[in-house]
Amino acid sequence: MRGRIRGILASVILCAAFVGRGAAAEGETPEGPGELYARSAVLMDGSSGRILFGKNEGDTMPMASTTKIMTCIVALENAGLGDIVTISSDAAAQPEVHLGVREGETYTLENLLYSLMLESHNDSAVAIAEHVGGSVSGFAEMMNAKAVELGCVNTHYVTPNGLDASDEGGVHATTAAELAKVMAYCVDRSPEKEEFLRITQTRECTFTDETGSRSFSCRNHNAFLDMMDGVISGKTGFTSDAGYCYVCALESGGRLFTAAVLACGWPYNRTYKWSDMKKLMTYGIENFENRTLRIPENFDPLPVENGLAPDGDPWKEVWTGVRAKTEGRPEIKMLLRRDEEIKSRLTIKKSLSAPVTKGTPVGRISYCFGDELLFECALEATEDIRRKEWKDWLVWTVRWYAL
Repeated sequence: MRGRIRGILASVILCAAFVGRGAAAEGETPEGPGELYARSAVLMDGSSGRILFGKNEGDTMPMASTTKIMTCIVALENAGLGDIVTISSDAAAQPEVHLGVREGETYTLENLLYSLMLESHNDSAVAIAEHVGGSVSGFAEMMNAKAVELGCVNTHYVTPNGLDASDEGGVHATTAAELAKVMAYCVDRSPEKEEFLRITQTRECTFTDETGSRSFSCRNHNAFLDMMDGVISGKTGFTSDAGYCYVCALESGGRLFTAAVLACGWPYNRTYKWSDMKKLMTYGIENFENRTLRIPENFDPLPVENGLAPDGDPWKEVWTGVRAKTEGRPEIKMLLRRDEEIKSRLTIKKSLSAPVTKGTPVGRISYCFGDELLFECALEATEDIRRKEWKDWLVWTVRWYAL
């Protein structure tokens, strides 16, 4: 009983410690970012994936050329920048906006990625897809596999350029929340994040085809790079079905924000996306701070019924230690609003029954804000304990009489 009380007290102390500094006084809940033009929008903690603000953020919608952040990262992770790409007739036939490549010409993959991300060229996207995936459909399979890997269950890719399309798997579409999640991966967790950032932060570049006979200039159309301090990447998009779209990543004071807006106006409202994104990012900067969740190292041991003690004494009570399965992450950082009070809850078994193996699940510790589960960590046994048998009583009795 004393152990259970200590566990409950530890949970309460954890809660108080995690609320941290700067909590707003009661009744001072910050307002949201205000009215948005976008039909769907999200502001996300790029490090933890927590949604800080959402407006229809789970609605599936077409995403136009914001698709190309996935095209870029899949290409970077599966091919070399110095690869030579040969242009097919299909790539050369892509509609505007296009670089104007011609069938049979050759380019480095790096230069086509500049064309893809700075000018949003549709022909470069198809050329990249054919080179990396063998075909557009093969590359789409790679994009969808990466989406599944990232936990994007409502995203479906058909094209590498984001043009409105569908196939037997559905419509080319995503959600604002999953688009922001993909951006967070591109800038923060991908092994090719540095190359992704270098390409998407480039303002202008010039290059030629591999023969040197044709020269091209590309200018970055992500104007938001220079509209707010801390913007590190972004991608625009527009189709008749999707409307204006934009996905962005911003760093401020050690915090990473990602945000996305979908269906944010149609011609002639191309500036709506900048207005919405500024509201979202300003709301994040002014109201959220990094706090650290420290998972306890020690928990009360659990009794193991019918377990055999290490020295073979069948009369002894047997216990196993308990630890959190942190997988090398004893601390979790996440963005929390200054008025948010986080509560922790410890759920653990009263006892175990032998046999017990090291790593056996015994409970979990959860951290919540209201009904929102922020994070939870499994608890596991730290010992291998076998079940005692009749022969263990016999062996112990013989040993006792032999003394």
